Amino acid sequence: MKTIILNQRKERDELVSRPYLMRRNNQNVEVLLKSPLIKLITGPRRVGKSTQALLMLRNKNFAYLNFDNNSLLEAWNSELVMRMLDEVYPDYEYILLDEVQNLESWDLWVSQLYRMGKNLVITGSNAKMLSSEMATVLTGKYVQIEMLPFSLEEFFDWNKLDLHSPKSEQKTDFILLTDDYLKHGGYPETVALRQLSHSYLDTLFDSIIWKDVAKRHKVRNITDLNNLAMYLVSNFCNPISANDLAKELGLSSVNTTKKYMDYLHEPYLFYYLSRYNNKLKLMQKAPRKVYLVDNGFITSKSFSLSENLGRLLENQVFIELLRRGYDVEKTMFYYRSRNDKEVDFVLRKANKVETLVQVCYDMSGPKTEKREVESIVECAEELNCNNLIIVTYNDKRVIEKKDYKINVVPILEF
Repeated sequence: MKTIILNQRKERDELVSRPYLMRRNNQNVEVLLKSPLIKLITGPRRVGKSTQALLMLRNKNFAYLNFDNNSLLEAWNSELVMRMLDEVYPDYEYILLDEVQNLESWDLWVSQLYRMGKNLVITGSNAKMLSSEMATVLTGKYVQIEMLPFSLEEFFDWNKLDLHSPKSEQKTDFILLTDDYLKHGGYPETVALRQLSHSYLDTLFDSIIWKDVAKRHKVRNITDLNNLAMYLVSNFCNPISANDLAKELGLSSVNTTKKYMDYLHEPYLFYYLSRYNNKLKLMQKAPRKVYLVDNGFITSKSFSLSENLGRLLENQVFIELLRRGYDVEKTMFYYRSRNDKEVDFVLRKANKVETLVQVCYDMSGPKTEKREVESIVECAEELNCNNLIIVTYNDKRVIEKKDYKINVVPILEF
């Protein structure tokens, strides 16, 4: 055990010595670290959770355990581990537990450490980590920090450009970067090596399906699981229902389909957006729209992109809304009016609809403008909402229709 922990110490020291881009977030690191609460950093694999944790602890005396390591899991003995941590990291102030969801009954052990007064930073790549049956023992003991791939703003930071202060000589760079991000997303390891992003994300997608879904849930029929995942990728931003998917793909049952869809959400790969309705039963029956956590996955797995620019922009806006704290369970929906007009995103605060967001890549044609404006206005009337936004690729103006002012904004200013 001591050898495993010593090897992980070398790994920790090597990781801490690398140069990193500081991610933008609203958390005050010093305040977080002083808090006795568990600092839980969640999000998809490879988005920089471990990096964020290491940067938080860079100049501190901290112990490190990486649970993506089979040797540690196979030799696991909690009492021995704690003794070895005292030996390898004398007088440590913090413990970083990386990908802790791989440890069986991790929540009970973490809760025990918390009761012992240990100051913990933990990372995990599973959305169900904090589900009711798993983490009731941690209720009220943690603060959650959700991480996603680089935002457009962070992508500009990486390229040493300020998204909010464009200079006239940078106009071409801004256009190229905006287009690049739309098509290839913001996975940290791809932004530095764009020529490798296709193969990297293709491999990452497959390994998430295999390691975080099939293996974790002991899925026997991996072909069905993979077919479902590929179908969802090619139908991103479209409404789907488990009944239709089961028929279309010849899956064994609707229940199996629902189960597989949940499994594919757990590693933060796919998200499902409900149709807004005040009646919960009707909301649960309606088809849900499917989104992916990063546009790069769509490009690496999907077959034709040229006609998908509008959907790519919609997916990008969806991820940005997640980043701003909107939740597909509680505060973000899509909506279809009585006349079948649709608005892409209904944003709710408390019990009130606060904003409607429509996404349209190119609204220069009069027919397109008419369709988009009529849709958002009709939905606004039914939902009693006055804050209306249409996000486009590069259009900026205000449109007045009936008693509504619609702010048309380019994605760079959204």
